[in-house]
Amino acid sequence: MDRYARWNALLELLTETGRISVEAAAGRLDVSQATIRRDFDQLAQQQMITRTRGGAVANGVSYDLPLRYKTAKHSAEKQRIGTAAAALVAPGMVVGLNGGTTTTEVARALAVRPDLAGNADGPQLTVVTNALNIANELLVRSRMKIVVAGGVVRPQSFELVGPLGGALLREVTLDVALLGVDALDVTLGAAAHHEGEAAMNSLMVARAKRVVIIADSSKLGGHAFARICPIDRVETLVTDSAAADETVRAFESAGVQVIAA
Repeated sequence: MDRYARWNALLELLTETGRISVEAAAGRLDVSQATIRRDFDQLAQQQMITRTRGGAVANGVSYDLPLRYKTAKHSAEKQRIGTAAAALVAPGMVVGLNGGTTTTEVARALAVRPDLAGNADGPQLTVVTNALNIANELLVRSRMKIVVAGGVVRPQSFELVGPLGGALLREVTLDVALLGVDALDVTLGAAAHHEGEAAMNSLMVARAKRVVIIADSSKLGGHAFARICPIDRVETLVTDSAAADETVRAFESAGVQVIAA
């Protein structure tokens, strides 16, 4: 296990437990205590955790881990979800994509579809995004038209937020918005932890003919600080096969098509 994989694992452990000792962490990751001490010191320097005598405690990481530390969680499920969501996109569409680990998998699945690049026989796909990493994924691996909303970068998600991006989004029309969320609930709707991200996502919803929520099953039935949209604005949910049957039925009863990848 390399350093970044260990850091990801340690942050996930702290998300679950709130506190962990050097000895316990070394046992869970099967590495030396000296290695864990160095990892804790380096994470503390980045203000990701708070160092304690003999261990570490969570430092707000349970709600908004930076994107680079989230990539390993539910990775297989997110890849399947990304492929299933990308299958909903047809050549010539204008697609909105926000940031996040699951929508990054959607972007990767879109990038390898040759039918979306556009040629003499068909129109080019246009992707509108407020996420710098997703724009990069598509630019280096495809020939799609990429439109990036302006704004201030959030290091946690690589998303651009604020009024500059909002001005652009108000001037476009999306065939479909493929949105990753922090929580989706039948009663509370779709939500994000950060109000700036939620505001940008809400604008995408307002400009979209169809709204597709991209979320692994761990996000279903939960809640987050800032609402993106009510459930009646969501046409389709793409999730994984671990979603509970009763949860799926509740979304379907609310008029949401559920695709379990």
